[in-house]
Amino acid sequence: MQIIPFFNDFLQDIRLTPNQKADLIRGHETLRDRLHADETLSSIIVETFLQGSYRRSTAVRPSGDKRADVDIIVVTNLDKSNVTPQEAIDKFIPFVEKHYKGKYRIQGRSIGIELSYVDLDIVITSAPSEVDKDAYRLLSVTTDLALEDLASTYDWRLVKAWTEPDIIKGITILNEAARKEPEWKLQPLWIPDREADCWVETHPLEQIRWTFAKNKLTNTHYVNVVKAMKWWRLQKLTTLKHPKGYPLEHMIGDCCPDGILSVPEGVCRTLESIVARCQVNKLLQTVPELPDRGVPSHNVWKRISQADFNAFYDQVVRYAKIAREALDAVTLKVQCEKWQELFGSKFPDAPEEQNSKSFSIGGGYSERKTETVIGGGRFA
Repeated sequence: MQIIPFFNDFLQDIRLTPNQKADLIRGHETLRDRLHADETLSSIIVETFLQGSYRRSTAVRPSGDKRADVDIIVVTNLDKSNVTPQEAIDKFIPFVEKHYKGKYRIQGRSIGIELSYVDLDIVITSAPSEVDKDAYRLLSVTTDLALEDLASTYDWRLVKAWTEPDIIKGITILNEAARKEPEWKLQPLWIPDREADCWVETHPLEQIRWTFAKNKLTNTHYVNVVKAMKWWRLQKLTTLKHPKGYPLEHMIGDCCPDGILSVPEGVCRTLESIVARCQVNKLLQTVPELPDRGVPSHNVWKRISQADFNAFYDQVVRYAKIAREALDAVTLKVQCEKWQELFGSKFPDAPEEQNSKSFSIGGGYSERKTETVIGGGRFA
């Protein structure tokens, strides 16, 4: 498909920049080091690990004055039956006062930290079982590698034998011991909900595992489909309040077909699948229910109103038609124009001339002698 190099350039242009990734790493590493070194908190902290769109490699470049963000799960030995949500959060107030005074805010289920270069979320969790505590110390949990930092041949597995790939030494295939070892089956964690005054279940590791598995089933195109569609939502559904963030990503995950051979195919077929799956909801005026990965009793779309769903569905119907026209278009010029209707100016123009051995691409894009490769390596 001639359009693939153009999609690769588009995806490269909406990814986190190297500087933004460096800021995220600097921010979360500093925070995690401070947490583990704190004289008071170190006695209750079992381990910390990353979650969220950055860890799953589904984050897109922030627009305007927004900053990149990352979530840090803090696994503690607090007993939720003896400690209230407010008491759990209060234990961390002296810490943020010391290191992030004037830069933090207490949220419903986390502590948000706003720095000049990155946003951080501290997500406190109560004690897992004694068996699970050991699992949360595994390198596959604590690693700061995102999904796309791993080569397509290097599995992420929740096992003791898992180690990070050594790109310098050319080790990009998971060792046999890690491939054969049975994975840990962890129970969900519990996070404090101050507003509801109760502890609620969450399973971020299952979200990571599910995303990794889905990416393999889609020939590693899934995370890029998510990024493309998140960008579409940011650029074209500007007046819509919900869905966004993870609820949108979850819907994409449910609707993106396995076996797709490209990102444009994945975007088109995902939009069409949303239309087909949610048609009855629109007709009956109900909001779809999406069970959370790892905690099926939680409906990811619980907070989305009927009005928001209706508006979202109508836009999906509209853009599904445009995506199909783009996918089926014969000329590269029409393909690019149609994809630009979805993604805006970040999607490159088609070349003005295609009948010479070399041509220049509008908008500063150079002649393509080889395809841009998206993802699949530690330093990609």
